[in-house]
Amino acid sequence: MEYPVVWWVGDVFRDPNHKDWEVIGMTGMLRMRRSRGVLSGFLLSLLGLWGGLIAFVGPYFHYAYTPDIAWTYTSARLWLEILPGAAVFLGGILLMVAAGRHIALFGALLAAAGGAWFTLGTVFSPLWNNNVPLGGSPASLTVTMRIAEQVGFFTGLGIVIVAIASAAFGRIISLPAEVVAEPAPTVPVETAETTETTEPVA
Repeated sequence: MEYPVVWWVGDVFRDPNHKDWEVIGMTGMLRMRRSRGVLSGFLLSLLGLWGGLIAFVGPYFHYAYTPDIAWTYTSARLWLEILPGAAVFLGGILLMVAAGRHIALFGALLAAAGGAWFTLGTVFSPLWNNNVPLGGSPASLTVTMRIAEQVGFFTGLGIVIVAIASAAFGRIISLPAEVVAEPAPTVPVETAETTETTEPVA
């Protein structure tokens, strides 16, 4: 007569072939420590706020795109700055609070998509705006400041966001699985000991 193989876990015996161990293993693959994405999420949240608000507050310190009037809303700012900024901000928040790997990965992808749109949105905007680029133009008079506005509003901002989000995505997806202790059917110690020591009756 063959006896079942059992594992000693804590103060109970558990059957390693029990189906609940597969569930526990899968749970471990999906879980992660919240601290893994805190720094990346914090940086992305700040960059998302910058991207979504700089068009409205930039004119206060002479850093703006046309129309260079503070708190002026346009549909171009909605599509090219507010929405991608909100996506990056939300992605950063998800990275900071996520305890599940799939949620953190979604946050990183969402932030990366927002960053890519910051960089490429003005390039593709003529497709739906009668061949006219959206977003306005740098409002400064000097070449250096115009370049700084282009980099800080769209191109450079998007590149930095995509870089941080990609690094966070790679870090999270490469994490080893963490086995999580979950309740599983157990065999009391006394019963298990009796099962192992009792001889089969011929």
